[in-house]
Amino acid sequence: MKKWTKALLAVAISASSLSVSAAPAELDRVITVVNEGVILSSDIDALKKTVSLNAKAENLPPEDVLEQQILDQLILEELQLQEAKRLGIRIDDSRLEQAIDGIAKDKNTSVKQLRSELKANGISWAQYRDQIRREMTISEARNAQVRRRISILPQEVESLATQLNAKNLEKVEYRLSHIQLRLDEDADKAERDSVSDNADEIVTELKTGRDFAALALANSKGPKALDGGDWGWMRLEEMPTIFADHIGNNGKGAIIGPFRSGAGYHILKITDVKGLESVAVTEVKARHILIKPSIVLSDEGAQRQLKLLTQQINDGDKTFEELAEQYSADSGSAVKGGDLGWQTTEIYVPEFKDTVDTLSEGVISEPFKTVHGWHIVEVLDRRQADRTDAAMQNRAYRMLLNRKFNEEAQAWLQELRAGAYVEQVGDENDDS
Repeated sequence: MKKWTKALLAVAISASSLSVSAAPAELDRVITVVNEGVILSSDIDALKKTVSLNAKAENLPPEDVLEQQILDQLILEELQLQEAKRLGIRIDDSRLEQAIDGIAKDKNTSVKQLRSELKANGISWAQYRDQIRREMTISEARNAQVRRRISILPQEVESLATQLNAKNLEKVEYRLSHIQLRLDEDADKAERDSVSDNADEIVTELKTGRDFAALALANSKGPKALDGGDWGWMRLEEMPTIFADHIGNNGKGAIIGPFRSGAGYHILKITDVKGLESVAVTEVKARHILIKPSIVLSDEGAQRQLKLLTQQINDGDKTFEELAEQYSADSGSAVKGGDLGWQTTEIYVPEFKDTVDTLSEGVISEPFKTVHGWHIVEVLDRRQADRTDAAMQNRAYRMLLNRKFNEEAQAWLQELRAGAYVEQVGDENDDS
């Protein structure tokens, strides 16, 4: 028999138990009360059978231990669903269908084939959709509550990014060209200014396409001047320290400098590179207005307010900047007229990212909801950018976020459990 995920098996077992109507069956009973919710004996039975199917028999703990593990998990799931309800989190059909499409792609199948496989294993499409919606709801509640507990300092990101970058650059080879303009340490100000100006002029010429070798032959006082400044292929540990200190994540064709040492001014060009992965991304410049629902402002009220603001902008009565400064609940961007700056959309929450990615430039979106509240957003411009350095920073940030998220998620779940009213009112093994 093909193994299914925990969720799918639970649904399958639940479905099969409901289909056996000919034989007399004990009525479902409440086993545990969790705040205003309950856990039923059928919930425990379904998950117990799921675990038994997924695990080898010799790996299963004693029956009483397994039942307690299952009950603990169901209690935590129920508490997270209650938290999602309190936060107003709801997974609409559009997001649900997108998630199911993704599941089908991950399985290298189509949604139609997925439905057929589910049916063959006794799982109705409605039950499957309900289970996926439940898991998405729990995930979103957990993300919303845990992420606000996490603090990541810029120094932490920088330190980890430096470590990651050093490791990635270990096997990278660079072909460098070098121009050195000599300047004695005891040179007077006039001479220092003259050499500095000359270095700036050379860099300007290089950036307009002048041949590096020709400029090196004419100007350089470095050890490779007669070779057109060519130092050949080197790894970071093989090149002069002053070169290695300025390479960073620069790629092929980069002009670096001028920078100063005790011997004068230096200009580098990365003529070629082997083993370095560069990252080009699309950056989006967008602005938004955020309205947060409250006790006195419903979701419908927030939507209406944003539609009125959009109408004022389109009619020319007010500018986007003016209304963002006056109404937006995002204090960081409100003072800048709603401007979010140049960003890759991966930094945004899913609903915001999806809207920005699909929105045409100069168009104000329809009001839409995220975990932060209701938004309208306008895309001002898009551009391609080399984000190799930023990609490394983002990778470091994600690693730190994942580490801290797992720690904080456990702490949050413990707090939810400690603050909950949980009462066991029945034992599914009772004979009564």
